[in-house]
Amino acid sequence: MSQNVLPQIHELLASKGYAVTETGPGALQIQDTDSGLSIVAVLEGEIVFFSMVCASVLGAALTPSVLHKMLDANNGISTSHFQLFAHGDSTTISLNNFCKLQEMGPDDEDDILSCISFLLADVLHARDLLASDLA
Repeated sequence: MSQNVLPQIHELLASKGYAVTETGPGALQIQDTDSGLSIVAVLEGEIVFFSMVCASVLGAALTPSVLHKMLDANNGISTSHFQLFAHGDSTTISLNNFCKLQEMGPDDEDDILSCISFLLADVLHARDLLASDLA
């Protein structure tokens, strides 16, 4: 899969009402115009990785209780996964999803749109799930 797929993804998302900006080679910033939430998409080979910041907190806020909620299989977040990025005393919690592209046909377009839709729903749920612990 070549980099010329990125303009196709950009066009698809723009046609569905997302604000899309190419931020570098193989990278897009996608904003849901209704909610204002932003997603980063990175194309690596045949895989499109999607990532959203869920929260940025002091590392000390990540107690065993919070981490358990994030890892619990019954937490209601079944289509995305959490990832932690430490920088100094702070930690960024992101939610991530991906899809593998085949030929950039209708099935791939559906997969891309589904990944974004699931990620948007998951981040809203995750923020609610963690809100009381991270306030």
